[in-house]
Amino acid sequence: MADPAGTGPVAPDDPLARRPLGGTGIRVPPIAVGLAPIGDMPDAFGYGVPEEQALATLRAALASPIPYLDTAALYGDGESERRVGIVLRELGGLPPGAVLQTKQGRDPATNDFSGETIERRFARSLDLLGVDRIELVFLHDPEHTTFEAAMAQGGPVDVLRGLKDQGAIGHLGVAGGPIPVELRYLETGLFDVVITHNRWTLLNRSAEPLLAAAAARGVPVLNAAPYGSGLLAKGPDSYPRYAYQPAPAEMLERVKRIDALCADRGVPLAAAALQFSTRDPRIASTIVGMSHPERLGQTLALLAHPIPDALWPELDAVGFDAADPEANRWASR
Repeated sequence: MADPAGTGPVAPDDPLARRPLGGTGIRVPPIAVGLAPIGDMPDAFGYGVPEEQALATLRAALASPIPYLDTAALYGDGESERRVGIVLRELGGLPPGAVLQTKQGRDPATNDFSGETIERRFARSLDLLGVDRIELVFLHDPEHTTFEAAMAQGGPVDVLRGLKDQGAIGHLGVAGGPIPVELRYLETGLFDVVITHNRWTLLNRSAEPLLAAAAARGVPVLNAAPYGSGLLAKGPDSYPRYAYQPAPAEMLERVKRIDALCADRGVPLAAAALQFSTRDPRIASTIVGMSHPERLGQTLALLAHPIPDALWPELDAVGFDAADPEANRWASR
């Protein structure tokens, strides 16, 4: 198995310096490569990803300064993991210094979220990825079940803890949507890492209670979707969506104002969106979805782009949402 601690120390002023992932003993780069898009999910992203393009992206990621792969059993119902496994087999396993994590949750075909489903799908993940151990595994989208069912004997959390005891999992995390749900799992003390998505961006700060609670407990946070699933990377005209759904008109107007402020300072909108996340000391790494090999270089350039300190208060003054961006989705359940 690859050494999860990374490839050695780097200068502290290096924007790519690895950071400790809480008490796990793992050091991670400031950006993780999000592999939901290579699961080939046009319903979620509005585009498909051919296999050769996906494999080229994975090869580029593992050869880059940010060889940190974030996938899930749910992404394409195994397709993302299968494609990762193809490349890992090509390379003879996970390269030294690379970090791999996946997530386990419901079966999308049946919505079953039982312990039996977690155990079965985790075994499938090992097979698809071609590994016998995964260093980081997250309980995925627990909002699709109840806290009581997830925590019950023989339930999802119990099964994941058993797999950790067996050595098939190194560390457990929780990755979900609604912040109150995430907080409840965080408070159990059973999870070493937490992932939030679409809730800590230039446009939405609803994850603040989670970031504060995690920091108080010494639990690292991974922040996914810093572009709000694309709006803050492509702009409101090209991609008028936030958190995988149409963005409200007021939000689109705010993006235009933010974009104008960035342009006045010579800063790409995407650079400000990315560095809003990476500059927060409570965030160990920022998960950026990628589906083209060129995105690796582009993302590293955005990370390194100079941003004047004076821009940040100007962006804050535009305003942001503190409510859950998917509240309407959950209200309809």
